[in-house]
Amino acid sequence: MTRLILPSSFFERDPLTCARDLVGTELAWGKCSGIVVETEAYLTLNDEACHTFTRPSTRAFVERNLPGTVYIYMNYGVHWMLNVLVKGARSGLILIRALEPRRGLGVMRARRGVDDIHRLCSGPGKLAQALDITKRHHEMNLCSDRRYCFRPAGMNVPVVADPRIGISRAQDFPWRFTLANSPFISIRVRPPNASMPLTRLRSARTFHAQ
Repeated sequence: MTRLILPSSFFERDPLTCARDLVGTELAWGKCSGIVVETEAYLTLNDEACHTFTRPSTRAFVERNLPGTVYIYMNYGVHWMLNVLVKGARSGLILIRALEPRRGLGVMRARRGVDDIHRLCSGPGKLAQALDITKRHHEMNLCSDRRYCFRPAGMNVPVVADPRIGISRAQDFPWRFTLANSPFISIRVRPPNASMPLTRLRSARTFHAQ
């Protein structure tokens, strides 16, 4: 039976909702795949941590591309970063921060040079290396090719929200989403109060994706 892929309509929603709902889906990338266990949302307007705040080229990318399109950039001249474009009532970019590897483990281990499955994709730079993601994938649409796509989660998964990490501006927004209790995420959720309400004062909350 042909496996379903997430359609472009999935990415035609609010970036925060979309980032949360991507947790638990499967990212297929050529011969490899993994369960998305960590994402981060960035808004294209009035978000100082988003590239659109300072980069005209990123604003042009958002303008000309469809929802579900890949946005690739190199972080500090070292690591490629995989993002997906969302265009709902407000637009955004979602950074795919970590995966739980499922398929193509031997290939991932060879590319990463590590054996520990928990270290293969536990960070955006690591997963890009494990999947051999580079600038050549920039502007590829993830809603049109079953070899490169997101597949539905198929279950209700608990998702925790806490502040974004690895940025110097707009740090307090709780727009990092992780699979609850996953050993494959990049950095442990902080603070450890995942049952508290998600507000400007409470930085973590457990969600259940619909």
